[in-house]
Amino acid sequence: MGDADMAVYGPAAIYLRKPEKERIEAQTKPFDAKTACYVADKEELYLKGTIKSRDGGKVVVEVLDTKEERTVKDDDVTPMNPPKFDKIEDMAMMTHLNEAAVLYNLKERYAAWMIYTYSGLFCVTVNPYKWLPVYDPAVVAAYRGKKRMEAPPHIFSVSDNAYQFMLQDRENQSVLITGESGAGKTVNTKRVIQYFATIAVSGGDKKKKEAEAAPSSKLQGSLEDQIIAANPLLEAYGNAKTVRNDNSSRFGKFIRIHFGTSGKLASADIETYADKVAYLMGLNSADMLKALCYPRVKVGNEYVTKGQTVPQVLNAVSALAKSVYERMFLWMVIRINQMLDTKQPRQFFIGVLDIAGFEIFDFNSMEQLCINFTNEKLQQFFNHHMFVLEQEEYKKEGIDWEFIDFGMDLAACIELIEKPMGIFAILEEECMFPKASDTTFKNKLYDQHLGKCNAFQKPKPAKGKAEAHFSLVHYAGTVDYNIGGWLDKNKDPLNESVVQLYQKSCVKLLPILYPPVVEGLMQNFLVIHQLRCNGVLEGIRICRKGFPSRILYGDFKQRYKVLNASVIPEGQFIDNKKAAEKLLGSIDVDHTQYKFGHTKVFFKAGLLGTLEEMRDEKLASLVTMTQALCRAYLMRREFVKMMERRKKLAQRLQEAEEQIEAVNSKCASLEKTKQRLQGEVEDLMIDVERANALAANLDKKQRNFDKVLAEWKQKFEEGQAELEGAQKEARSLSTELFKMKNSYEEALDQLETLKRENKNLQQEISDLTEQLGETGKSIHELEKAKKTVETEKAEIQTALEEAETEEDKKNMARLQDLVDKLQLKVKSYKRHSEEAEEQANGHLSKLRKVQHELEEAEERADIAESQVNKLRAKSRDSGKGKEAE
Repeated sequence: MGDADMAVYGPAAIYLRKPEKERIEAQTKPFDAKTACYVADKEELYLKGTIKSRDGGKVVVEVLDTKEERTVKDDDVTPMNPPKFDKIEDMAMMTHLNEAAVLYNLKERYAAWMIYTYSGLFCVTVNPYKWLPVYDPAVVAAYRGKKRMEAPPHIFSVSDNAYQFMLQDRENQSVLITGESGAGKTVNTKRVIQYFATIAVSGGDKKKKEAEAAPSSKLQGSLEDQIIAANPLLEAYGNAKTVRNDNSSRFGKFIRIHFGTSGKLASADIETYADKVAYLMGLNSADMLKALCYPRVKVGNEYVTKGQTVPQVLNAVSALAKSVYERMFLWMVIRINQMLDTKQPRQFFIGVLDIAGFEIFDFNSMEQLCINFTNEKLQQFFNHHMFVLEQEEYKKEGIDWEFIDFGMDLAACIELIEKPMGIFAILEEECMFPKASDTTFKNKLYDQHLGKCNAFQKPKPAKGKAEAHFSLVHYAGTVDYNIGGWLDKNKDPLNESVVQLYQKSCVKLLPILYPPVVEGLMQNFLVIHQLRCNGVLEGIRICRKGFPSRILYGDFKQRYKVLNASVIPEGQFIDNKKAAEKLLGSIDVDHTQYKFGHTKVFFKAGLLGTLEEMRDEKLASLVTMTQALCRAYLMRREFVKMMERRKKLAQRLQEAEEQIEAVNSKCASLEKTKQRLQGEVEDLMIDVERANALAANLDKKQRNFDKVLAEWKQKFEEGQAELEGAQKEARSLSTELFKMKNSYEEALDQLETLKRENKNLQQEISDLTEQLGETGKSIHELEKAKKTVETEKAEIQTALEEAETEEDKKNMARLQDLVDKLQLKVKSYKRHSEEAEEQANGHLSKLRKVQHELEEAEERADIAESQVNKLRAKSRDSGKGKEAE
């Protein structure tokens, strides 16, 4: 996996695998396999060096760091691995497997902050004591579904392998996390739970249903969130700060994460094994003080009040605090399990065991003995499962195997503690005697075990350290114990419940089947001690020498038949074992790397992974072949369709050729038609040119006509203005005439009046004439008056006639003259307007006629041009057909 492939891990890449450049540089370092070595050292345990010479079991070695030369025994020198194994991810691949090589590989990886390293079937973790970005969601996604060798070492890889084994083998799995206090067990436990909660989420619909079905008193949230959130709650109650660890677990826990048939989270539950609790709670009420100082004790059938000493009261307070604390803690665990119980169907589970680490302090008391005893029992089970049962299964399956004793039997120490007349039994016996003391207890231990059991020793006095009364040889080292106060602690009935809890844990806490194991380590100066105690080197050896992978014959045949299906005949019954033998015999692998048992085939480390890779490659090739066959089938179908289309095209081609012949026969006539049409086109072109010239001429005439028309319009407007003036003048004259007529009528009225007066006067004359006869005297006067009147009458009539004739004649003549002039002008204007309109109408009719002729000429030209184009296209087609022939 190159640097580009590591980009998927994001910022965590540099903490998981060294860059490709660094790997290349390490492989090109100068190295002499004959002289490179590790030399034993009292302080550093091992140092890198170079062999200068050998002589009679003595070796001269130059230490690389100090350039110091040392002469050591041959047994104190161990070979060094080539540079290609520098910071190797799986220490089982080393050429030289020894403590120094393992120690330096872990140390150099830790210096580069690569805290995870494989050691055969195990994964070793070195606590970095600081936060590293190797647990981000991007890292979880990168490890999902990856095989062990496809990704760098990580607790997520161990978790994913357990998850995949559960789905593939349909069996429960367990993850054991062990190590000394402060090694990082609790943190890695949380990471395992985080990984399962992330990759096996229940799904959105299930979450919604769970939320709806949950009682209102329960906290809301998805199952995976609740599982992750349970850890901080447990740690808040059950963890404490120690000298070595700020978050030291004061209890052990076994977490079962249940999965459904599809691999989705179903529920989880937690079991706790409280082996030590901190004194965090005190009770100070007056009532409790009285009850503590003067408790009532039942003696026979009666109760009596008993006074307590100060030490007895202090012990009672401590016991009460522990009792209340334990009950609260167990109640909280029950509540958490109730919250995590979703009632969904369960099929499998993965168990994660996190217990307190082995403790070796300067002062070790009864609590440390209980913790170390639990670790001893757990390690014994682990050793028995990994080293003894593994080899016994080889013999059971009939595999040729020489039993290897790794010296990992811890029964002596366990029996010393729990067997009859062991440490716990003697402690119980001493508690029954009223006068028993720490001294009598120590003496009984010495009498019973000192010199009789190698695991029980007398401690050596050490300056500056607390007194130790006896020593026990544990798998992790020799521990000195002080027995002060053990009798009082054991008399507390709560301590008995703790002991009973540990006595039951050996069966209920360890349902381990094919366990992926995570080893936690402490600081560098205790690394080699932890490697020895936890059997890391032995695990690597048995992984290299033994057959850690195995599979049933039927499952092997079913899964790997694809590698060479031809060796297993179809339709014939063949024994699964023979089928597996034939199948493996036909595959190009190292045939010394597997063995056939009675029911299973066993593989050495790495071979099953090789078979998986070969299977993946075969499946990929089969998929590719299937795709190729499918494509070929589709192409053949397409080819058949193409052939049918080809036949149809050939038929159509033949029909086209016949049509071409018919077209060619028409070409001659079309050629003549073409020539005729070309002549017509030329004539039409001449007509078009003439029409264009005519149109230009008409356009020019149109412009002239528009100009003349504009001038006539201007004159018409001027005449119209003059006419309006004349009409206005005529209206004024008409008004004046009306006034004159009114004067004339008034004069006529006066004439009538005068006529009437004349008539009256004539009447009077008549009357007077009649009276003339009567009166003569008045006749002359009357005649005179008559004459006068007649004269006046004549004058008046003359005046009237003159006024009527002359004035009227003048006015009428003047008006008639003006009217005649206006009528002449109007007639002239009308005549000119009618002539202009007639001329304009003539021009317009001529223009419309010319435009109509021009449009007809253009249409004839377009028709002729389209006919010419069709003839040209047919001519080209006929020419191409001839060229094709």
